[in-house]
Amino acid sequence: MNFDLNIVPFSRRESFLAVSLLPEGKDREKGLYLRSVRGGDDKFGEAFLIELLGRQNEPVSFEPQASPEIIRLICSDPDMHAEICIPDSRTVRFRSEGCGIRLTFFPAAYDYAYEADQNSWEVNSFTHGCRFMLTRLTGLMNMEVEWNEIKSSRVVAEFTVEAGTNIVEFAVEEFITVKEPRTEWEAFDDAVQKVQQDYAGWLKNTLIVPNRWQEARELAAYITWSCLVPAEGCLTRPAMYMSKNWMTNIWSWDNCFNAMALVRHNPELAWDQFMIFFDRQDESGLIPDFVNDKYELWNCNKPPIHGWTLSWMMSRTDFIKEPQLREVYGPLSKWTRWWFTYRDSDGDGIPQYNHGNDSGWDNSTAFNNGIPVESPDLASFLILQMEILAEIAGLLGLSEESKAWRQKADDTLEDMIRHFWKDGRFIACRSGTHEVSEGDSLLLFVPILLGRRLPEHIRTALLEGLKDENRFLTDNGWATESVNSRYYKPDGYWRGPIWAPSTMLLVEGAAAAGDLELAREVSNRFCRMLSVSGMAENFDAMTGAGLRDRAFTWTSSVFLILGHEYTI
Repeated sequence: MNFDLNIVPFSRRESFLAVSLLPEGKDREKGLYLRSVRGGDDKFGEAFLIELLGRQNEPVSFEPQASPEIIRLICSDPDMHAEICIPDSRTVRFRSEGCGIRLTFFPAAYDYAYEADQNSWEVNSFTHGCRFMLTRLTGLMNMEVEWNEIKSSRVVAEFTVEAGTNIVEFAVEEFITVKEPRTEWEAFDDAVQKVQQDYAGWLKNTLIVPNRWQEARELAAYITWSCLVPAEGCLTRPAMYMSKNWMTNIWSWDNCFNAMALVRHNPELAWDQFMIFFDRQDESGLIPDFVNDKYELWNCNKPPIHGWTLSWMMSRTDFIKEPQLREVYGPLSKWTRWWFTYRDSDGDGIPQYNHGNDSGWDNSTAFNNGIPVESPDLASFLILQMEILAEIAGLLGLSEESKAWRQKADDTLEDMIRHFWKDGRFIACRSGTHEVSEGDSLLLFVPILLGRRLPEHIRTALLEGLKDENRFLTDNGWATESVNSRYYKPDGYWRGPIWAPSTMLLVEGAAAAGDLELAREVSNRFCRMLSVSGMAENFDAMTGAGLRDRAFTWTSSVFLILGHEYTI
């Protein structure tokens, strides 16, 4: 498998390091960069520009060819080429033949470089929150470092061939505090083979999909494997980032879909993905919106899909036994109570979203008329969450708590239908005034997840709406806003584009409501689109083109789940 470094970063399991082709930007020239994804989202984290050097140390053009274990930099001169490998979580190895390699670091803040020993230079990057050790293995190393009172204003490392030889090898190691020197280095080819074997093992345990989508399966497997980062800093467990482009966090509903894709073949890692946010839970019961190695964000949150996720996982693995149930019961109970305690401003028993971001559907038309918003998807998630809490309480011998959760779920279902089902459809409304939201959002069909708990006439109406090819259903799946809505935009984020999580929720809902044919049809359309357009954050509903971040893990995970569950 080869992939485009403009779209999919080159990285490996449990590493913060990545290599990407980046476009020209502010204070950045177009080129190939070694990056660090530490410290949060919305930035590329470029650390070193990578260039090849000809015999006169002039830059030489090249075309990168990336596969999971290696990047090959191909020159027009067949006697020149280079290779890059990430053999372990903190090391990048470089090897070139017939040419040199230049790394240019762009200092900021108090960044500096100094000679650690005769073969190594340390680059201390305040910008990235880490240090890099550059070590010559074969060939010559020349450093150009300018000191400007409190920082190095320029850092350029050139690794070139030595007289009588034609090979250059060096390493870049990332570390935080101190780095013990290595006594030996494995052969470059052995390092590549080790990575190849690691990815092959991951691929072997990745969910099986139909043969016609094998290339897409390999891409999804690579993205999920390569987006893992280690337990470090605020990350209490190994975590699967949403991407190693710029969405370099875990969000507190995105991680659920990744856990679901892992649970059959890697249940321990799946459990880590599911529980990591509960490790950071506030005393009130709130869990953060997102977490990375440096910090967590509390300004908003994400919907409580965790009960539904847990129930789904429990039906597909025997890994979740009494110790796991005891671990999760208290935190999941607090998270559920938080909604009823702190998110019901008008006291009507119907919890609210204070902002679109809290729903995960950030700019959905359900929020057109102002905030806070009471929405039936939230009530549905809480009903399912309370049902699984009732089940777990029963398994743990907490019979009174089980009965209470069951009663609360039943009461909330009655309240939800009475509150939101108006004139043959679900509505969303402002909390307090109960003014009905404008637009025609797919969000209002999420209660189909309740399946046969809903009265037959409601199930029928929801399924008919989901089958309407003049409303939400396109050749590629479900648009998030009706294509006939005046608010529909092809790249409108949650106002039109197709998303993996909404697709998964509604496919599961259609199946729960008894329409397995619809669940399979939409799964096929969605997976077919991804086999052509890749694992993007979202997709143009009409053309199927990938939008925004185009190497996303929850998209990869949902592709694998739906391909495995509904299309084989």
